[in-house]
Amino acid sequence: MGNVYSQIHIQAVFTVKYRAAMIDRAWKGQLCAVIGNLINETGCKNNIVNGVEDHIHCFFDLKPSVSLSDVMKSIKAKSSKWVNESGLSEHRFEWQRGCGLFSYTHAHKDNVYHYVKNQEAHHQKIKFSDEYIQLLEQNEIPYDKRYVFDDLM
Repeated sequence: MGNVYSQIHIQAVFTVKYRAAMIDRAWKGQLCAVIGNLINETGCKNNIVNGVEDHIHCFFDLKPSVSLSDVMKSIKAKSSKWVNESGLSEHRFEWQRGCGLFSYTHAHKDNVYHYVKNQEAHHQKIKFSDEYIQLLEQNEIPYDKRYVFDDLM
């Protein structure tokens, strides 16, 4: 195939299993760095990773030859393994089964970057569950409220 030119900006949002507040401030920065490196290892370009005690936002540029599901599978499996092998949590650390994936145009890139960067301040104003539903609705993604947080059932 000839040259491929693309701009595929993705925000991925995923939670700790059962939305447990397991991400400690003491090692959150390390976890975000690990996830960022895992994104880069897939051939994609990490822009920023941040979150709070129960969930993570990743904002990255997707490489067109890489499957988005493969990127997510890799970063979730390898980052949870890193947390567990590093002994950072008293309990077994796992991510929820699914995730939210949102695409953005280049014109929105700075806004999304700053949104992800300011997660702690953002979540002083809005609960994660409300934020997630808001993201789904803003992006006109159909969902069934009964199954959005299926890890809780």
